[in-house]
Amino acid sequence: MSASKVLVACWLGLAVLSVSTVLLGNAGATLALTAAVLLTAFGKAWLITDGFMELRHAPRAWRLLLLAWPLVLVLGVLLTLL
Repeated sequence: MSASKVLVACWLGLAVLSVSTVLLGNAGATLALTAAVLLTAFGKAWLITDGFMELRHAPRAWRLLLLAWPLVLVLGVLLTLL
């Protein structure tokens, strides 16, 4: 797949994930919905890291560092809600 098609697919994926985050956020304030919003946000971070930043083929350490930070934030938010 060409680079422009990958970027368009990433953009569409981010748009869908953003809309779903808004819809989930407006559905209510339960712990399950909050976890779903945070999981969607982590999915967006993964898509940005692998898609837009094109780190799919980068060394594993770089990818782990860039994906560990959103995971730490998601876990931190969930822990504060418990």
